[in-house]
Amino acid sequence: MRVRVPATSANLGPGFDCLGLAVNLQLEVEVKPAERDLLHYHGQGCVPNSADNLIHQGFHAAFSELGLIPPRVAFTAYNPIPLARGLGSSSAALVAGAALADAWLKGALGRDGVFQLTAQLEGHPDNVSPAVYGQFTVSARAPDGRFVTASHPLPANWRLLFAVPGFELPTSQARAVLPERYPRSDLILAASRSALWVAAVTLNRPELLRAAAHDVVHEPYREHLVPGMAACRQALYAAGATAVFLSGAGPALVAIVLSEAVLAGCCKAMSDFVGDSGRVLELAPSDGYQVVTPTV
Repeated sequence: MRVRVPATSANLGPGFDCLGLAVNLQLEVEVKPAERDLLHYHGQGCVPNSADNLIHQGFHAAFSELGLIPPRVAFTAYNPIPLARGLGSSSAALVAGAALADAWLKGALGRDGVFQLTAQLEGHPDNVSPAVYGQFTVSARAPDGRFVTASHPLPANWRLLFAVPGFELPTSQARAVLPERYPRSDLILAASRSALWVAAVTLNRPELLRAAAHDVVHEPYREHLVPGMAACRQALYAAGATAVFLSGAGPALVAIVLSEAVLAGCCKAMSDFVGDSGRVLELAPSDGYQVVTPTV
């Protein structure tokens, strides 16, 4: 069996640990029975070919959730998602493992079970929700401890540009710089702007995005970890971008562009930011993971 899992962008500015977006950069993983657990990795970055990886963790966790012993398997992974850049590579790996386990078990968990399991493993649902359900997602933890989520298509004319620097920024390092407490005014701003994001998407009101994407909860504290971020944001808005925000914990930056006329200027601002070691990508919204099973 083979699964395709999209890359994701989370937070989208103020939606810390709750807003997410799936994009069409797909991790592909194939699973086969084996005498011992193995990973054959191809793609971005360096991942050891051993059983100590997130794909196996997701696979094993799915079996454990059902009280079952996982079989020995070999995964072959083809990964175009840059590692530790804010594009959800770790969530994609966990979802790939859990989704393949669910398919192996003929849907014993179901898509929501895969979501619940991987959100618990991650500790937050903002990346796994779009990886599972696709498009633009809003997620929260319910009073009973389970996660709830809703997905909605992004308007077709919103173009997504990603500036992906050549250096990594581990999520653990990016989280370590955040304060333990926030002023009430900052929490109000974050909540109201996250709500404005939902209105902008569902009503196709892009004029709301510049206010909706302005964050005070995490981006100001992470700015020093991403050299050139402030200058790039300023250049993108000057070039005509509609909204600019960190992708997840960074260091990748996202710009939403509505007009072909401003596309070249925005790409130039991003190219100046990432330099020769980085990349500028135009990506489209994606559906959630898809499992392909062999036909008999």
